Amino acid sequence: MPTKLSVNLNAIAMLRNRRDLPWPDVEHFGRIALSAGASGLTVHPRPDQRHIRFSDLPVLRALIDDEFPQAEFNMEGYPTEDFLLLCEETQPEQVTLVPDDPAQATSDHGWDFRKHATFLKETVARLMAGGMRVSLFADGDGDEEAVRLAAETRAARIELYTGPYGGCYDNPEQAAMWIEKLGLTADYAKALGLQVNAGHDLTVANLPALVRRIPDLAEVSIGHGLTADAMEYGMAETVRRFCRACGQTIS
Repeated sequence: MPTKLSVNLNAIAMLRNRRDLPWPDVEHFGRIALSAGASGLTVHPRPDQRHIRFSDLPVLRALIDDEFPQAEFNMEGYPTEDFLLLCEETQPEQVTLVPDDPAQATSDHGWDFRKHATFLKETVARLMAGGMRVSLFADGDGDEEAVRLAAETRAARIELYTGPYGGCYDNPEQAAMWIEKLGLTADYAKALGLQVNAGHDLTVANLPALVRRIPDLAEVSIGHGLTADAMEYGMAETVRRFCRACGQTIS
């Protein structure tokens, strides 16, 4: 199956929040993305609501349920009690747990699975009991033991942090090195029964090589690069471009 695209709406919400106005409307752009071929929507409701607001969650949940029932809603965040309650209320199909400090500008590293094994097992169990699939943010550095510990949490997936790979846009040799590290991490995950997602600084230019190395990559979550391209190509055409870069056949 070709890799699925989940469109991250955080950057659109952040632009909206610069003014006390209702535009750009995240529901509207979510609808355009799903109509153009995206398989889902991703949000990261941070405690300070600096981009996605808690009030956006029921709106986007209803958009998917009412108009795009085949699509998935992915909520990502650090598993505080407040975040877990938001997930239990919103019922996303997937919850991606990230080890972010609230002050971080963006997610920039995976979990320390050695340090947080018990905490993650308990959190994964709680979310699974609520009917949600769980993905754990993981460094794509080829650490086989870390992947084994991730699998022991009983999460269904890991999401490879691809920031270092995305940062090699002007260094082909470094990009090739990171592709192989990410690929090895995915190989270990597959051998242990974990599915693999990926996200961070992925673009139309660097996605095809990643998909070639990880042909069973389940899903990519993309926001910043996709939103930047939408300023040039429009949201619908940008989503189609990213879907094609994922290996999908889309008109």
